[in-house]
Amino acid sequence: MRSLQGMSVLITGGGSGIGADCAQRFCEQGALVTISGRRIDKLEAVQAQLGDNCRIVQGDVCQQSDRVNMVEVALAHGGGKLDALINNAANMYRQPVDGYTEAHLSDAFNTNVISAMMLSSLAVPHLDATDGAIVFIGSTHTRRAFPGASPYATTKAALEGLTKVMAAELGPRQIRVGCILPGAVSTELNLRAGLFTEAEAKDRYDAVAGLHALGRIGTGTEVAEGIEYLVTAEWVTGVALEVDGGIGLGASHF
Repeated sequence: MRSLQGMSVLITGGGSGIGADCAQRFCEQGALVTISGRRIDKLEAVQAQLGDNCRIVQGDVCQQSDRVNMVEVALAHGGGKLDALINNAANMYRQPVDGYTEAHLSDAFNTNVISAMMLSSLAVPHLDATDGAIVFIGSTHTRRAFPGASPYATTKAALEGLTKVMAAELGPRQIRVGCILPGAVSTELNLRAGLFTEAEAKDRYDAVAGLHALGRIGTGTEVAEGIEYLVTAEWVTGVALEVDGGIGLGASHF
């Protein structure tokens, strides 16, 4: 496996949650990490904690000019190279089947899928030079059905399909592509989407803990461990790696 020491890594949505925890794990191992996000205060807080190995770039992954800038800042911070792209930025989307709106679904796919595809396309020429890696953040929503979450689950299923095709296409160029499927992890995703208050989110996580075979929700650091594996394992590509505490098993203890 490769070492993260000296790697140039771009992580979108790096101001909180899994993205911030991934940045911390990578920086601690000597990677030169660039994190992007829309909220400058969140990015600055992470950078203050992580130090010189972390560079920030404010931007919206849905905007092409911002995506170009993200890659350019990562290249500058990484000494002119890019070793890995972690497509972490996303939003949670929920709508009932009989209440779909085209604008809502278009926004879901643009934020969670199209933006990641476009950013990956920009990164490929640079990853070509480093035999680099692309990681998408999927979800165990593709393993267990949660009513009302079909817009979100469908975008995450699209990323799994994308991972396989992209891995097959880029394999001859020695670029590896993987997808991580986290179980329940306490992040700001539901809060930012306005789906729950902080108290409601805590109650929801407490309730869902028992669906995991290991009896608890996960941490962003534990998901980051899986991301690290996909970035550093040199003979692994095209996989959807479940880091989910066993929620995808559908296990019952009744």
